[in-house]
Order: sequence, then C-alpha cells, then structure tokens
Amino acid sequence: MNGNETLDPSGLPIRPLPDGSDVRKVTASGLSRVVEAVAEAFYDDPLFSWVFPDDSQRLGKLRRAYDLFARNVWLARDEAYTTDRLIGGAFWMPPGAWHLSLFQQLRLMPSMAIISGRDLPRTLRVLNAMEAKHPSDSHYYLASAGIAPQWQGRGFGSALLRPVLDRCDRQNVGAYLEASSPRNRALYERHDFAVTEELRVKDSPPLWLMWRKPRPR
Repeated sequence: MNGNETLDPSGLPIRPLPDGSDVRKVTASGLSRVVEAVAEAFYDDPLFSWVFPDDSQRLGKLRRAYDLFARNVWLARDEAYTTDRLIGGAFWMPPGAWHLSLFQQLRLMPSMAIISGRDLPRTLRVLNAMEAKHPSDSHYYLASAGIAPQWQGRGFGSALLRPVLDRCDRQNVGAYLEASSPRNRALYERHDFAVTEELRVKDSPPLWLMWRKPRPR
C-alpha cells in the first residue's frame, strides 16, 4: 500500500486515489456539506476578504452565496465534482453555459442583496468586472473550486480538476477560471493554466484571469 492509498480509521483514503475512483458528481443530498467546505476554503481569501470585510460575517455570507449559486445555477449544469468525503468541490460550467440570462440574473438579485447587505456594491462590481472580461472562445469554465482547509495540500484539489481537464484534452477545448489568491494561482499553473490578465476593482486585491490550452493528444 503506497502513500496515496493509506486509509484513515473510517476506511476512507487520506489522499486521492490514483484512479480517481473517489471523485464523483455532487448531488443535492450532499450539496450542503460541499458548500460548507468551499465556503471555509475561501474564508481567508484576499478578494473575498475585500468583498466581505467583516470577519464575523464573512463565512456566513460565503456559505449562503455559494449555496444560492450552487442550487440555482451550477448543480443544473451537471459538472460539479466532489470526493467521497464531501470535503470540497469543483463547480464547472460547460461550453456556452457560463453566461446567465437577464431573467436568471434578476431572479437571483433579491437573494444576493439579502446575503451581501451593505457589501452588495462591492459584490456587483466584482461580478460585473469578471463578466466583462470573460472570453468568448468555447471553453469549460471553473466557476469555483475549494477544499476545506484541514484537507488542503493533499492533492484533492488537483483530483477534482482532473475529470474536466481530461475531457478538455480529449475534446480539444480550452478551460478558463479566475484565481483570487497566489496559492490558487500556483495550483492552476501546475495544471497548465496561464495568466492572461490581472484584474483589480478599484482598491481590491488582484484577480488573475487564467486560460488553459488543451494538451495535444
């Protein structure tokens, strides 16, 4: 048994299995735990700390915001991945599906206003800036990905990216994301993403726009 296959007392691996068999689609029944893990992953994120500056409210706002988008947008795309432990998630959107219609945006706006409260202007500035810079070329879009802090550094983040990145290579399709921390940027660079632009909204920390070309087969 090698290091990747070591199990904890519950019988689950403490690192991703090499064959990816512990990565699976997010379902409605496990969504709350996945959302909680992703929200925890971004609690100390520089950009989200700027959007939601109150430390005492940030985790709650992140949890509700992720739940809102996961249930109303991401889960329906059927490209959301987690692990057997539900310790994190990667929410992808397939080619042509990243843009929300005006009706969808208006439907989400009241909930976004309630969640963000006085931080709504910053929230909208970031979302509008991201949408304005979004590429038009066909691609898979990683809307968000995160692993609960206590499980970071073990390879689970990479494991959650693998199913869609492998598909990008098979289909010869690009991938796109926005990285909001140096640590996340470094992870994505290890998977062949390259920074195309550094985006700032007024005095916000940087948001790195990143594109991945498919690997030649």
